[in-house]
Amino acid sequence: MRSLELFTGAGGLALGTHAAGFKHVALLDWNRDACTTLRENIRHETVPGVSEWKVVEGDVRRCDYGTFGPLQLVAGGPPCQPFSLGGKHRGVNDDRDMIPEFIRAIHETQPAAFLFENVKGLTRKAFRNYLSYIELGLQHPEVPLRSGDSWEDHLARLEDVHTRGTRDGLHYRIVRRLLNAADYGVPQTRERVFIVGFRRDLDTEWHFPEPTHSRDRLQYDQWVSGEYWEARGLDQPEPPSRLKGAINRTLTLYPSPQKPWTTLRDAISDLPKPRPCGREPDALFHRLQPGARAYPGHTGSPLDLPAKTLKAGVHGVPGGENMIAFSDGSVRYLTVREAARVQTFPDDWRFTGSWTETMRQLGNAVPMQLAVTLAESIAAKTPQHV
Repeated sequence: MRSLELFTGAGGLALGTHAAGFKHVALLDWNRDACTTLRENIRHETVPGVSEWKVVEGDVRRCDYGTFGPLQLVAGGPPCQPFSLGGKHRGVNDDRDMIPEFIRAIHETQPAAFLFENVKGLTRKAFRNYLSYIELGLQHPEVPLRSGDSWEDHLARLEDVHTRGTRDGLHYRIVRRLLNAADYGVPQTRERVFIVGFRRDLDTEWHFPEPTHSRDRLQYDQWVSGEYWEARGLDQPEPPSRLKGAINRTLTLYPSPQKPWTTLRDAISDLPKPRPCGREPDALFHRLQPGARAYPGHTGSPLDLPAKTLKAGVHGVPGGENMIAFSDGSVRYLTVREAARVQTFPDDWRFTGSWTETMRQLGNAVPMQLAVTLAESIAAKTPQHV
């Protein structure tokens, strides 16, 4: 099945769709370091089959998407800074908003399905009308934004088309859900908006995969049965006072049939001790980065919970929240490899650029494991020929 990947970054979503059986006709991104990361992995074929990937570096606004069709899937996470809770919230007034480009790609390639990912901030009250605009644009990609139109003008025309209920032209049936990656086994509490659409003429029935992991089961295993600590050869500590109410509620429950959330300890404990920062090569990308400190809003991630959301962009030191918080009160930055584990990248996956740039790539990535879960579910409902 043929797919097109937009805003590929370090490749988390692309790896997930690739593992689900999609063959990328191209991976598009404008960032030189991200494209170098992709090319480095293609050159070394760090994952079977990626040597066939084609990276297109440049501004997607200059791309003729029609040259890539026909496709089963278009996937991507348009730059999210305009809507990020950590950003400046300029939204539709921000020239980094590439969501219209994602819609144009759908219009020009007419894929059987698409997979759209973005930040939770897109659901904020301030952006509610624009989210409606995005959803209508994805449903009716053939309704163009005319020269001189504002997005509000375009929204009004989309509403006219939508309520008229015409069956002519290119239409998609869409579903949207806010997913927490931790609920699917990713060692990170990362909430993101996903919109999946199938072309209407395919008459496809689809729903989001059900969660496989839960916070309740982790709390049960840690504070009721103690199985979590026993399995890891650790003494069970006193439960945090802030959790006592939740623990009391958990006592009344049988263990959840779901698996426990995967913790940061589970993700990184088998890695060797990080090496000091230096100039000699480090194939594992597992070096200590000095300068970590805790401050309000940036307190790090405890080992025995999923990591907090990896961040990128305007958060002080890029990756400033991307720290481990130890029980003695000390903190240190996650190494690149530890951050990659949190994002469920394969250990062979290579990264290029400075530490700051690499952490930006990781902070913007879709966790591969979640991408695989979604892409496999989409692939199961996508026809082989379109």
